[in-house]
Parts: sequence; structure tokens; C-alpha cells
Amino acid sequence: MNRVKSRFALLLEQKAKALIPYIMAGDPDLAATVRLIAALVEAGVDLIEVGVPFSDPLADGAVIQAAGQRALRNGCTVEKIFKTLKPVLADLPIPALLMIYYNQIYQRGVAAFLEAAAIAGVSGLIIPDLPPDDSEELQQLAPQYRIALNFLVAPTSTKARMIKVAEASTGFVYAVSLKGVTGVRQSLPPELPQFIRNVKAVTSKPVAVGFGIATPEQAHLVAGLADGVIVGSAVVQAAASDPTFKQVKALVSGIKKAL
Repeated sequence: MNRVKSRFALLLEQKAKALIPYIMAGDPDLAATVRLIAALVEAGVDLIEVGVPFSDPLADGAVIQAAGQRALRNGCTVEKIFKTLKPVLADLPIPALLMIYYNQIYQRGVAAFLEAAAIAGVSGLIIPDLPPDDSEELQQLAPQYRIALNFLVAPTSTKARMIKVAEASTGFVYAVSLKGVTGVRQSLPPELPQFIRNVKAVTSKPVAVGFGIATPEQAHLVAGLADGVIVGSAVVQAAASDPTFKQVKALVSGIKKAL
């Protein structure tokens, strides 16, 4: 059993819901990323999603795109992220996942990438531009490295697509809450509860919801329907405006209480 699956199993036993913040590696630099991970652990998060900066982030809105550009300008690379994370993740009490675009895996070779990720202590992958249909090699090799694959479903996904995504996911199913890119939203789509119910109806695997969730109230609503809540742009925004990360800890602690 990989660490992501184990974590969700533990939370289920505790009748708790997973809080999964997203951060951008290397924004503004990798030393800050290390401090931010520590701050999030202190705030009581259950898993951490670490974004890998990319030049063409199709799924990301303005906040995360800007963070990625800052990281790239400062020389952040996949290799530097692995080198930085290895001593941190060795003692991290919770799983860390990479949110990464497939080209960054493909150009290194799937096996070589998975080996490097495992050595660095990565527990799971979220690849927003890779559907299960095109991930056969990744699905075959990832279990050898105990790396969980967490594929995405969208409000536009058919039932057949939801089933395929759920079958391929070995950690949790990532339910995208809305049509569009990441970013803080004032309100969540009214059809979101039915969408989550539709996803839950086709799988017994954990379902975590991301995109647009930014407040304790929104997180509370989603947690009543799903197994986990992913908060990205709000965390990235707070981290960028306060290098002490006090705002981040306050935001995350408030959302954790709401769950």
C-alpha cells in the first residue's frame, strides 16, 4: 500500500477529511519551499501537493501561473526540487505529492523519473494533462516505487470516463470542481454536489476536490460530500504576500477546523 492510500485509510478510521494544500516549488526559492512545508505540517495538513513549475501550465490560473514563472526565473528545475525535497521528505510525517505536467516526466523517461521521485521521497503524482488512456507505462511502473497515481475527473466527464479514472487511480480520484483553470472563486458551482455524488457512485476510492476552494465555508461544504479538500491558489497567494507564512498557517488552520 502506498502512503497516499494509507493516509486516506487512516483518516477514514478517524472519521476525518483530508486537507491537501498546494504550493509552488521554488516560489520565491527552494529554501522558502522547505520553510513553507514545515509551516503547513505545523498547521495540521494531511497531505501536501507540491507544484513543479512549467512553461505551459494549461490547468493553472493567474495566481499559480505567476508563481511558476517566478520559480522558473529563479532557476527552479525538477532535479533541484528532488535534491531539495529528499532531506525534507525523509522525515515528513505526511505524504507529499508532485503536481507535474507530463512532458517533464516524458523527457526524462518514465522509469528514470519514477526512480528519482521515489529516492526523493515523493509519495504520489498528479498529472493534469495525462488521461489514464495514455498512461500505461506509468501505471505499470509506479507500484514498484510505491508512488500513487491520482487522475482527474471534470464536471464534463462521462460516467465511463469517471470509471476509467477511478480504476487507474491508486491514491485518490481528483475531482475538478469546475470548468476552467485553478483560481480563487467567490462561490462554487451549484452543480458541484451532484457531480461529487456522481463520482462517488462509481468508486469506493477516496475522492478529493480541488480548483476554486479558498475559504473555510467552501471547504466545509465540499468536505460534507467528498473525502478530501485541495486548496491551491489561496495558499499560493498567501505565501507570496507574507514570507513569514503566518497568513498561510492562519488560512490553513481555519480551513482545517472547518473540516
